[in-house]
Amino acid sequence: MMRKLVPKIIRGFVQCACVTYCVYEYLGDIVVCSGPSMEPTLYTNDVLLLERISVRLQRLEKGDIVISKCPNNPEQNICKRIVGLPGDRIRDGFTVTTIPYGHVWLEGDNRNNSIDSRVYGPIPQGLLRGRAL
Repeated sequence: MMRKLVPKIIRGFVQCACVTYCVYEYLGDIVVCSGPSMEPTLYTNDVLLLERISVRLQRLEKGDIVISKCPNNPEQNICKRIVGLPGDRIRDGFTVTTIPYGHVWLEGDNRNNSIDSRVYGPIPQGLLRGRAL
């Protein structure tokens, strides 16, 4: 009896692990915010539900809040708002930047306390992890 039960348990565990991986990799994730760059919209320790489908299908819009890998440190994630899409012209002071194809312009809501595209420049869409719900 036990000999038949062990393979079923192992098979169930492997199936559960595969489903969990696919949900995480292709559908979404849960992330915790840190830092003041998105205040007053988001605060440190706010929890966000992240969906990845919009990024994969390139269905992002201005105003979407996204999680991206940091261009200077890919081990770190940043949470910012999309301010510009490919082809848009962004004016920051006296500088005008045209966003190239495959890139977005990200800025924090707390402009005085945010390191964002004003420092990094346009962000490659390949660095985007997902859109916050």
